Amino acid sequence: MRRIVLSAVTLLLVSAFVFSVLEVLPGDVATRILGRDATPEALLVLREQLGLNQSSMIRYIHWLGGLLTGDLGRSLVSSRAVSEILAPRIFNTLALSVYAFLLYLPLTVIPAVVQALKRDMAVDHALSVVTLVLLSMPDFLLATILLLAFVLWIPVLPAISLVDETSSYVEYLRAMTLPAATLAIVMAVYAVRMLRDNLIEVLDSDYVRMAELKGLSRERVLLRHALPNALVPTLNVTALNLAYLIGGVVVVERVFSYPGFGTLLVDSLQLRDLPVIEATVMIAALVYVSANLLADIAAILLNPRLRTA
Repeated sequence: MRRIVLSAVTLLLVSAFVFSVLEVLPGDVATRILGRDATPEALLVLREQLGLNQSSMIRYIHWLGGLLTGDLGRSLVSSRAVSEILAPRIFNTLALSVYAFLLYLPLTVIPAVVQALKRDMAVDHALSVVTLVLLSMPDFLLATILLLAFVLWIPVLPAISLVDETSSYVEYLRAMTLPAATLAIVMAVYAVRMLRDNLIEVLDSDYVRMAELKGLSRERVLLRHALPNALVPTLNVTALNLAYLIGGVVVVERVFSYPGFGTLLVDSLQLRDLPVIEATVMIAALVYVSANLLADIAAILLNPRLRTA
């Protein structure tokens, strides 16, 4: 309960911070909409229609009240409901995130298990070098390499990941494969090394040796005893990766022209569409806080010692 309350307070502080930062951004929405040649009278009327003539505190309270009731407001640029603008973008990013997370799990667990079981051997050193190279590689460079590999050299996937409501499941899958693979690799390289070290530490512990002395198979000891305990420290990294999937995929979406959540945030910043910016940032913050909260809960469920602390 304390962590839930702390999460709620964190989101409240984020909302106040985001609203305050957007208030001091240069530029005027009314001028951007009507153009530089607009008359002062027209600008005054539009500001009144948009509620921009009210004080910042009043507008923040109104916005926060709408946010708590599910009313995200209307776009200052297109006059459409923000929820209508966000819905297809969130769906695209969620679909991409699920696909990337499904690829992330085996890309994290399999190399880490192999390295832990073959520690200090050739395969361990080789995988460590590959992980280090990928870890030092920027997102856009990895995305570009995958584009070259699977679009030019082995042309099996599309270069541009454009999808809409009329796209079939196969088209969705093909369009999301390269950006999902990029995101999965970027996330996995952060977790593989940690999981490998945790597994080695757990495999050398007394209770694992006792389980082996009792005659349990190596596979059962690994899957039933070692892996769940080794996953606990990796959960926070996984939580950060989940948050990254929602709010930090701007570069990858840009490279593949994928119409997702991150691209919408960049476009809204360029247009200074404040309601859309505020809604996207708050959704990203909600995912980030929720992911960390769920990671803490999962750690308690996986580790009996935390439940009795």
